[in-house]
Amino acid sequence: MVGLPAGASVAHAESRSLTAAPPETAIAAGGSPPESATEAPLAADPAPSGATVDQALPVQPEPLPLAPEVKGPRPKSDPSVLPPAATKLDPHLQPLSAPASLGLPIKTDQVRINELRPLGLGEVEQLAEVNNPNLKALASQVEQAQSNLRAQIALWYPNLNLNAGSFPSYTGGQQYSSSITGTGQEQGNTITSIWNMEASLQATWSLINPTRVPQIAAARDQFEQAKNQYLIGLRDLRLQAAQAYFDLQESDEQVRIGQESVRASVVSLRDARARFQAGVATKLEVLEAETQLARDQQLLTSSLAAQSIARRTLAALLDLPQTVTPTAKDPARVLGTWLPSLQESIIAAYAFREELDQALLDISIANSRANAQLGEVQPFLNIVNTLRAGRSRGYEFVQVPIPSEIGWNVDNSIGLNLSWNLFDGGRARALYRQQKQVAEENRFRFAEQRDSIRQEVEVSFYELQKNNRNILTTTREVISAREALRLARLRFQAGVTTQREVVDNQRDLTNAEVRYATAISDYNRRLAEMRRRTGLDQIALCKPQVLPAEKPTNTGEIVVPVEPQPLEPGCAFNVNPVN
Repeated sequence: MVGLPAGASVAHAESRSLTAAPPETAIAAGGSPPESATEAPLAADPAPSGATVDQALPVQPEPLPLAPEVKGPRPKSDPSVLPPAATKLDPHLQPLSAPASLGLPIKTDQVRINELRPLGLGEVEQLAEVNNPNLKALASQVEQAQSNLRAQIALWYPNLNLNAGSFPSYTGGQQYSSSITGTGQEQGNTITSIWNMEASLQATWSLINPTRVPQIAAARDQFEQAKNQYLIGLRDLRLQAAQAYFDLQESDEQVRIGQESVRASVVSLRDARARFQAGVATKLEVLEAETQLARDQQLLTSSLAAQSIARRTLAALLDLPQTVTPTAKDPARVLGTWLPSLQESIIAAYAFREELDQALLDISIANSRANAQLGEVQPFLNIVNTLRAGRSRGYEFVQVPIPSEIGWNVDNSIGLNLSWNLFDGGRARALYRQQKQVAEENRFRFAEQRDSIRQEVEVSFYELQKNNRNILTTTREVISAREALRLARLRFQAGVTTQREVVDNQRDLTNAEVRYATAISDYNRRLAEMRRRTGLDQIALCKPQVLPAEKPTNTGEIVVPVEPQPLEPGCAFNVNPVN
């Protein structure tokens, strides 16, 4: 059993190289398996005396370690597990900077394509990392989560509130009263004119707040989730950019094949018409040549449309200026060979994929929210200090004015405030149980994500092997179809065969070249998927291959496809386009 120790996502991140290593020196992330794991595989206990092999006890699988023991109950994001995203473009790519986020064309000239820009795979990835708006949005979400965490940490600090309700206030008025008493009529006149200034400063500090720690813990986990989501988005973006580029390369190959097929059909139709006019061919042969030309023209038309769509799809992913369309600078070719084994790829995926960390953080967030809900019915204790100060100046007199009065006052009070929700009808306990149930649900989600990750790796690995074999078989098919078409044309020119044989062989060659181009593109897509789904970059680059001018000798051996065969690297097979 191949395994990575706890913390491998950090400890072994430095061993992953951005440049592909040669097969003899490359090491998969996580290191070599221990000797006990490679030399002493698990086996059943020895059968009792007289027992057969079929009667031996079944092997008991080794219990799997729990994820919180391997990654921790609250794993932190580790940006070092993959190369950081580019932050600025190279000087020659500066004109391809993304337009303004809120920019909107209103004229036809603003969306008319006036530049075809050839790009390589590395340039496409750089443009995607700098220009893609979705990646920018994910980076903004990281900043939002960080601001939210800082806001929750503020619960540990005291609050200062300044209140100046009378700053200043003026009281003025006049009151006149008249009454008849036993002694006669009494009259009164009161005049008031007072300016008053008053302010209060209150400091509050929560000594006991049962919801504070869970809220901060949940905010910290959400911040880690945002950073993990950014890393996931960066991985997905690189995969999307590579796949879009491979789609463009495949569409270019389809256009090239369609053009060659049309040219070959035009030559065949010309020869058929010449032979028909010379009286050595029939009208049927001319019609067959015209039919094949129509098929090839239809193939070329479809390929041109697919090429235009692939170019604009890549332009949308890269958020290029509205007047620029990218083209593929490099022809379709096999990028390299995947070095790690299937088992190493699966373990590396478990160690480096942030999706599993996200599930663990979901469990932690649910537990923190459950504790916060339970804290709502626990006592809260605050210390409060209030300082009030005021100043007044003015006068108030009845009949006879009195001198102006000036006064001021300072009042300071300090005390403790206690609040305790003794009964809420069971609401807090019910919400607590709900969040615990959410945590239990996320445990099941973790198991689902774990199984999904392994399935993704296995599917991509087996598809990679299939496409590797397809490159081998389509290589032979193209070489044989080219030779068959050459011989058919010689036989047709010598008058020993019909136009039907030439048309059939030409159609076979076109289909073979299409399948060869598709096999290369599919292989490169699966290779990019393995990089995305494992977090590894252990790829051996292909050496340039030169196709010999002589046809390989056919030994006459027939290999049944279902029989085991050694899987040769796809780099060893190459078919150069016919000029």
